[in-house]
Amino acid sequence: MLRLSPVFHGLRSASLETHGPLGVIWVGLGLCGFYVALIWINSLLGFVLTPLFIVPLTWLLDRFRGNAPARD
Repeated sequence: MLRLSPVFHGLRSASLETHGPLGVIWVGLGLCGFYVALIWINSLLGFVLTPLFIVPLTWLLDRFRGNAPARD
């Protein structure tokens, strides 16, 4: 009869390791914080970067159209 010898895997363990409900809650809070920060940064970048592109674009359009800026 053919017998297979057990193979040792250094990165695997024989038992399943669990961290319990507090670990799940801790990871969930961390992920929630990460996604809130990600949404906040993306919306902040939209508010900050939009004028940086719109204002020079209006300057270029005024220059190409030949419109003089209105001054009082």
